[in-house]
Formats: sequence, structure tokens, C-alpha cells
Amino acid sequence: MRTSREFFATRTVAEALAGFRPGRRTAPETVALDGALHRVPAAAVSAPAALPGFARATVDGYAVRAADTYGASEGLPAYLEVTGSVRMGTAAEVAVGRGTVVVMPTGGVLPPGADAVVMVEYTQETMPGTIEVVRPVAPGDGLVRADEDAAPGAELVPAGRPLRAQDLGMLAGAGVTSVKVHARPVVTVLSTGDEVVPPGTASLRPGQVRDATASALTALVRQAGGEPYAGGIVPDDAGALHAAMRAALERSDLVVVSAGSSVGARDQTAAAVAGLGEPGIWCHGLALRPGKPTLLAECAGVPVVGLPGNPLSALVVFRLVGIPLLWRVGGCTAPPPEPVARASLGREVASAAGRLDVVQVRLRDGVATPLYGASALLSILVAADGYLVVPEEATGLPAGTEVEVTLYQ
Repeated sequence: MRTSREFFATRTVAEALAGFRPGRRTAPETVALDGALHRVPAAAVSAPAALPGFARATVDGYAVRAADTYGASEGLPAYLEVTGSVRMGTAAEVAVGRGTVVVMPTGGVLPPGADAVVMVEYTQETMPGTIEVVRPVAPGDGLVRADEDAAPGAELVPAGRPLRAQDLGMLAGAGVTSVKVHARPVVTVLSTGDEVVPPGTASLRPGQVRDATASALTALVRQAGGEPYAGGIVPDDAGALHAAMRAALERSDLVVVSAGSSVGARDQTAAAVAGLGEPGIWCHGLALRPGKPTLLAECAGVPVVGLPGNPLSALVVFRLVGIPLLWRVGGCTAPPPEPVARASLGREVASAAGRLDVVQVRLRDGVATPLYGASALLSILVAADGYLVVPEEATGLPAGTEVEVTLYQ
């Protein structure tokens, strides 16, 4: 017989990431390029014209016909006549013919007739108006073609990948000054529990705790590109929680409920979710430590994440499951890679097969030392430089194992 304290539809983290796929996406909006960093393009951006748009030198030297340098060497240089020079920012006013060269600055427009640029280091002026070339060049050496950065219509940046500094430079170079991106997902963070009070509470009564989790979740939402909305603290009352969640669904792209008390309160969250619209609860329980009492649901098209009450557990779960959901809702199909480091495990880590273990570690001189403590202690996270994951199939990791540590930013 099932009791109200049992979890149901328990899934692995891998199943949750692969199987819980809400269809909600934020609407597109157009932003100026100077405000587009880390925003997610709603569609690929194509080059309106060839880039850079003209053949240009990549070295200081001389524009030549490559054939005029074939066989040139220190012992048998090629002698060529200098017939002019190219000024920066203007079209070439002189052509290159057989046996002639044109002085070229880096970035200058390649003159007609030339198919290469020989570096000045491989030349020497033997007499006024004549140089000798001591090293041959092939066609295309020392220059970029008119369409080498991008051909007309080529994809400059893809949809779904957050824009980086270099992406903005590419768009600017192509004359693209605005880009259509997904709106930042609005993420409502609700805290629950009769014992939870605002962080600004000066004096705590016995049994009260300040709401630390909401502040950390809000920061993680911003870091992942979302727009956090503080839903406040909801008491352990089924009606109040139902009303707060219904209001949150109307304004949000993702709702995160931080359960601040007991199993009973989490059951109230599950009951509230069950009455908020189809398809409802997808899973209630993850094969994860810390973080087993996690709820994933979709209510009237809005994904809902019910987090464990302990702060450490809540933040671990949100990093592993909540942030990928936020990215998905925000149209991000190619999330930015997290920084990682390889290290040697400082001491043995125990684990149980069938669940994913997330272990906080401190990194020093290439050694990852596990940090242990109650899941209510945020000090463990503060002391950690990152975390390692013990796979579901493992029964632990011996000391000295080479591990991959995901670093906190």
C-alpha cells in the first residue's frame, strides 16, 4: 500500500534530461548588437554579402604574380620592379603585371593582376625601384579572398547557441547591427515552509531559518540567462501553495518551488501541481544523492521543478536539471560548455549502484579532496571549487582515481 511519504515515478538523472522535454519556448525579440552578448539567436543569421568583401593582404610586403617568384632562393633571387603602392582604406590604383610588384600594407586591397603577397622579410631592395625576392610564394599566400570569412548567404552564427564576443565581432563585420533572439525565460522562484523567513529578518525565533536557497537560485537563473522573479515565501498550506503556483504559472516560463520543510510539505507541492493542469507530474524522485525528493512536472504548458528543502540538495538539483530546462525553454540547443579540470581523487568516495552521486570537492595542486557534510549546510558549497559525479553504475571510486571536476564559476 502506497503512503503519502513514498516517491513515485522515480527516474534517473539521465532519463530526466532525455525524457522530460516540455515544448514551451520563449518568444523572439530583436535586440541591438551591443546588448546581444550571451543571448540565444531565434534563427541563424546569414551574411548579407561576402566578407571581407575584397581580397586583402595579411602581411606587410609586396603584391606579386606568384609565377614570377617560382624558383627564387637566396642564391638565385627573383628581381622585380616596384611600380607603386596601395594605401589603406582605398582601392588599388595600380595593377601588377609580369615582372612587377606593388608595395602592400597588412589589410590593403589586393591590386588587379596579383595573386599573392610576399612578406617583406623575404625581400630586399637592391636599387631604387627594384627588389629581389629570395623565397617563392604560391597563389593565395599572404592574402585572404573576398569571401574567405563568409560567402554571401553563408551562416554567420547558428540558432540556439548563446552569442559570444567573437560572434558579435563577426556580425558587426558583416554589417549586422541587430539580431532576433529568444526572450529571457521568466523563472519564478517560490519558497515554502512555515519556518522560512526573509533574509532581512534581524532576529530569528527558535526553529526559524532565513531563506538562503532563493537568493542562490535567483543568481543561478541570472547566470544561465534567465529573468528571475521572486515569488516569495509560501506557508505550509495547501490552498496558499496552490494559489501561489497558479499565479506563478500565468507569468512564468519556468516555475521553481523550493520546499522548505518536511516530506509532508513536498507532498503538498505534489498535490498542488496535480491540480494545475495537464500533463502534470512527470516524475517525483530522482536516483540522485543529494536531491532524491525532486519533482518534475508540466502544468498547462509551463514546466515546474520541485526542489528538495535542504539548500545544498536544492542547488545541486537545479544545476543538473533546472538549468538545462531553463536553457531549453529559452531556445538554447547548444549550451555553453562548463569549465572542467582533471584531477586525482584525494581519498576514496563511497557510492551505491543505481544512483548518481554528486560530490563537492576542493582542488589543490591537481588533487580533488571530497567535502562532506549535511545537505542543509551551504558552507560545503562555499568551500568547494567544483563537483564530481559518480556514475550510476559505479559502487564508489578509490583514492587516486583520475576524475573530471566541473568547476564553479
